[in-house]
Amino acid sequence: MSTIATVVNTVEQQKPRTEINGYKDFVTVKIDTETELRGSEKSAPASFPEYLPVWDNEKGQKLAPLQPFDHYDHGKDADPALPEILGKAEINDLTGTIGAEVKGLQLSQLSDAGKDQLALFVAQKNVVAFRDQDFASLPIPDALQIGSYFGRLHVHPASGAPKDYPEVHLVHRGAEDTTVKDFFESRTSSVTWHSDVTYEAQPPGTTFLYTLDNPKAGGDTLFLNMVAAYKRLSPEFAKRLEGLKAVHSGYEQATSTLERGGVIRRDPVKHEHPIIRTHPVTGEKALFVNPQFTRYIVGFKKEESDMLLKFLYDHMAYSQDLQCRVKWEKGTVVVWDVRCSTFAS
Repeated sequence: MSTIATVVNTVEQQKPRTEINGYKDFVTVKIDTETELRGSEKSAPASFPEYLPVWDNEKGQKLAPLQPFDHYDHGKDADPALPEILGKAEINDLTGTIGAEVKGLQLSQLSDAGKDQLALFVAQKNVVAFRDQDFASLPIPDALQIGSYFGRLHVHPASGAPKDYPEVHLVHRGAEDTTVKDFFESRTSSVTWHSDVTYEAQPPGTTFLYTLDNPKAGGDTLFLNMVAAYKRLSPEFAKRLEGLKAVHSGYEQATSTLERGGVIRRDPVKHEHPIIRTHPVTGEKALFVNPQFTRYIVGFKKEESDMLLKFLYDHMAYSQDLQCRVKWEKGTVVVWDVRCSTFAS
């Protein structure tokens, strides 16, 4: 028997990893609340202090695992003529393949029938940017009530949330935040095509993202039409993908968050999902993989799985004619359907 012992002299503190098994970490794990409230030389005070993130809504208690639920998609009930959407608004397509910009329609004023039409319209367009909205000025419970019409609200396992409202997933960069700077110390690109929390057993559907404070330039979001990406494949290649499943994992996100001093509210999970899924309203097929959370194809050896997933990821990234870029403005609300699109920010 041979035993080799190695003594390692630590010369500096090991920095948290910026990537773990393909997961790139940009999650903010803390802020300086006082600086956010009073502002600094780099940044004005928070316009919506009630939205500043906290990480202790659960008071240190670990959340129980999510339980299955019955979801009903209201897009099935929509008038296909979309009278509350098309009859009241100015609508311009962002590209020929994905996305639209809407002006002259207030989302908070839609009737239930209008919300049904919104669900169908977003499924058809993949992503829609609504301008001049009052969403950010609504009381947080009112915003949550609108969101809950489209399905059960999700509590993110790692991100910050407004005090007493854990269902709001905040994307926050404080004035003194160095997350992005730290990331680029070891990487040349921050592009992370993904769909949020696809590791859950029942991933999101219709999703709302609205701006509170945003820079004059920068921070744009890219979206990709995964229905069109599927249709672009040859029939024989698409046929080979039918029936395949891939594992989506939240363990890497949990590990990275803990390494950076963050909080994990719920034990991480991983679940299998079809590589090709069918939208419950439109009936269209779409690719459903992403490099942030998809880890391997079930039944394939590692090299086989890596090769096929790399092709699909490259196909997504290189298909610029299937993408659109949304520029954020004050009062913008972006609504997209996770089941037929993916994004990078």
